Amino acid sequence: MESEQTQGASAQELHRAYRLVGGAGERAKSAGLVNAKWYKCAVPRPVMKSLMQRSDARAIRDTVIWYLSIIASGVLAYFAWRAHSLWAIPALMLYGTLYCGPADSRWHESGHGTAFKTSWMNKALYQAASFQVFRRPTIWRWSHARHHTDTLVVGRDPEIGAQVPTDWLGLALNVFALKHVANELPKVIGAAFGRIGEEEKTFVPESEWSKVMLEARIWLVIYAVVIAACFVFHSVLPLLYIGLPSLYGAWLYLYFGLTQHAGMPENVLDHRKNCRTIEMNPVFRFLYLNMNYHVEHHMFPMVPYHALPRLHETVKHDMPPPYSSTIAAYAEIFPTLLRQTRDPSYHVERPVPATAA
Repeated sequence: MESEQTQGASAQELHRAYRLVGGAGERAKSAGLVNAKWYKCAVPRPVMKSLMQRSDARAIRDTVIWYLSIIASGVLAYFAWRAHSLWAIPALMLYGTLYCGPADSRWHESGHGTAFKTSWMNKALYQAASFQVFRRPTIWRWSHARHHTDTLVVGRDPEIGAQVPTDWLGLALNVFALKHVANELPKVIGAAFGRIGEEEKTFVPESEWSKVMLEARIWLVIYAVVIAACFVFHSVLPLLYIGLPSLYGAWLYLYFGLTQHAGMPENVLDHRKNCRTIEMNPVFRFLYLNMNYHVEHHMFPMVPYHALPRLHETVKHDMPPPYSSTIAAYAEIFPTLLRQTRDPSYHVERPVPATAA
């Protein structure tokens, strides 16, 4: 019956259900899906205690390597630009990809407070990475907390990236973050003038609103300085280094990010069913900070990124088999999104072990 109703509803009506105000949130609460108890694999307490050990040294090393790679690609792009060489185009693409793509996973890990052992280091990286990926820091900290509490629960999770039926135009625009930034920029400007959105008020405590406003004002000052520098130097280069990379470098985090949940079932209480774990090469794992172990991360979000491979080995007997690569994942994702265009009730069914309750 529910499937027939879903197929009979218009795309606009189905997308309205995702709203946090006037959406399907109350139905989710009535169904016991809000702040519910999720399935967790059994992990011995001493093992979990070991896995949860944080490390400043590991995070400092990885952060320094990342920023050095951004600087190196930026220097390369500068000399190519000054030489009026066409090599400036791939050099800038490399810079933007390194500037924005890995910022997504750094924003994510430092937001959980698990990148570094030292709190201020997590906060500093979180602010920087949020700016680079164009996510308002305080808003998205609370948004992500809700995402973990009510993962893929319609009307509650503000971070469902592939809503049904599939919004192909939105996905295409977000290859360069156009839909994302077009949605966020007016909210940044509004917050700078003291306005907080009604949906945001549902998950951000009022005590945090002043931070949202302060961050928005700082962002606008930074962008004003960058734009002024463009006029002073009679060049668009300052914006190509700060601001525009959040657009033209966004393709990488979309490529990684869609593998997390796209096409998976909504409104279930088992992360083994609505998340993907994917085997990746060492370069991808560095750029993505091991978020390819996404089932494990959702199940145990306080385990640091560098311990996720060990966590995977600990619980893999109770997990669906991992995808062999991102290509293998997309071989499932694209056909699923295509089918969801005409059949929004369709979703991927993962082979969960018999231990599932």
